[in-house]
Amino acid sequence: MTISCQLTESRRLQALRKLKLLDTPPSAAFDRITRMAAHFFQLPIAAVSLTDADRQWFKSRVGIEHDSIPRMQAPCGEVADTREVLVIADLQQDSDYRDSPLAASGIRYYAGAPLVSLDGHCLGALCVLGTEPRETTAEELACLTDLAGMVMAQIEMMHAIGRVDPVSGLPNRTQFIEDFQDMQQERPDGEWGLAILINLATPQQLAHAARAMEPVYLDELVNDTAAWIQAELGQGRKVYQVATTQFALLAAPSMTLDVCVPLIEAKIARAINTITTSFVATPAVGVAPFEVGSADCLSVLRRAQSAVQDAIERAAHVAVYSAHEDRLYRRRFTLLGDFSAALASGDQLRLVYQPRIDIASGLCTGAEALLRWNHPTLGAIGPAEFIPFIERSRLAQATTAWVIDTALDQQQTWRQQGLTLQLSLNVSATNLLEADLAERIVAALDARGLPHDCLELEITESAIMEQPAKANAMLETIAAAGVHLAIDDFGTGYSSLAYLQRMPADVVKIDQSFVRELEHDERQQCLVRAMIALSQDMGHRVVAEGVENDAVLAFLRQAGCDEAQGYFFARPLEVVDFAGWYVSRLVGQAQLLAGGQILPPEAGMLATAI
Repeated sequence: MTISCQLTESRRLQALRKLKLLDTPPSAAFDRITRMAAHFFQLPIAAVSLTDADRQWFKSRVGIEHDSIPRMQAPCGEVADTREVLVIADLQQDSDYRDSPLAASGIRYYAGAPLVSLDGHCLGALCVLGTEPRETTAEELACLTDLAGMVMAQIEMMHAIGRVDPVSGLPNRTQFIEDFQDMQQERPDGEWGLAILINLATPQQLAHAARAMEPVYLDELVNDTAAWIQAELGQGRKVYQVATTQFALLAAPSMTLDVCVPLIEAKIARAINTITTSFVATPAVGVAPFEVGSADCLSVLRRAQSAVQDAIERAAHVAVYSAHEDRLYRRRFTLLGDFSAALASGDQLRLVYQPRIDIASGLCTGAEALLRWNHPTLGAIGPAEFIPFIERSRLAQATTAWVIDTALDQQQTWRQQGLTLQLSLNVSATNLLEADLAERIVAALDARGLPHDCLELEITESAIMEQPAKANAMLETIAAAGVHLAIDDFGTGYSSLAYLQRMPADVVKIDQSFVRELEHDERQQCLVRAMIALSQDMGHRVVAEGVENDAVLAFLRQAGCDEAQGYFFARPLEVVDFAGWYVSRLVGQAQLLAGGQILPPEAGMLATAI
């Protein structure tokens, strides 16, 4: 066999196997056609025969017991090679087949019509067989050819189902994967290509549309978008619908990033300016470069999806895949998966405690409990990295429960040692929507015999704004139980004054962004002084976060601020260090006030305990 013939046969077998018909169960659709063929020819045997590498496999058969025969001894193999109708009036008189298993089994007559796919590959034959020699009329050959066409139409239709989106009519994700693999075989290895993924709308926009509009509206939007993409971006290129509102295409081989990105940006901008629909969609496009020959299609799609998300987060029309951003996101996703094990481990998570200082007396009146995570392989994970995605996940409730139990256990231990202070814990938006949050907090305090006012919950404005009615109702219930509430990061939200008026809070914590470098900024000093006065006029104690030097503390004291927290006093302390620091602070303040003559009873108790 020549190299050309070998290549043709290889592609034919590849086309056959793509259809995933070999060794599949019988199908009524094919069985009807084989019965029609046997009835029309008045013959006992008919079959839909698919030509594999070394066998003829029967997808459908009438009058045949076995499901396959060797390819080299079957006339259907010749049909597959020639792609032409083959008629043998008498196998016993034919030099090629007189010794075949068919002739030996008593078969004398054979007629087969080729099953040719749309791309020109012959997959096998529709054949009829008889035990007596016979002639074949032109009408019979025409009928056999028509029936073979019906078989092929059925095959193509079955192949299309699952590969074409029913709404847009575009090839879908499955077809994109297959075509991507074909492209890599056809183009030289080492070339670079561009995969373009177009996202029609954000998840929030789709959710709003689903609630407000009829389902047909989204279908029309998808169809209009598909038509626009084909006309504007996909000229001469195949466009795929790879998700409900996502479309993909491969840029022309000659297209470079420098040309592609500005072109897409310009076309998207023009499209947005001409949108007249009442539903506001925000399209975003991700472009993922890949190396031909070594690229995995699913990885390329994932990278394009990553670029789409980057575009959405930046409020941009187009973004190019960033390996750096991708690594960061995948790390966060890995950490999220590992955090469940951390909660159950008993040794990965811990609380550290940052003191809160009464500015007038200099004494420590409370501490904020802060969560820390030591990953078994990655080491220390900073809270700024893992807390945000934990708060937005299903692990938020379990995490807060762990923090509450751990902090209150420590509170109980300290009180038994004579250390009396208030502990502050952070609560997320997800926690405020838990129907039993207040009940669980009260139960945890009562189980340890702790007064309810020994606990303070810190809540940011953003946590309340997601669902204000439910969040405020929960805060009212918690406050009524005697647990204190603090407004955290005050001044960073969009409606802080209304928030200050509405929330049943005892404390306002001024965000550190207003406090750092305060001694150098007169305008910022005016703002902080006003925040302190306003909060105190409304009955709140004020805590300044992020105090790092004596000059800032002096300003806060002069401005009448009640408490301060920051590195100037202490970094967040491990449990084993906190009591010692507390004793030193207590003793130092007592000596300062009484000329070194007084040691408070609490200091003696704690010193003995630790």
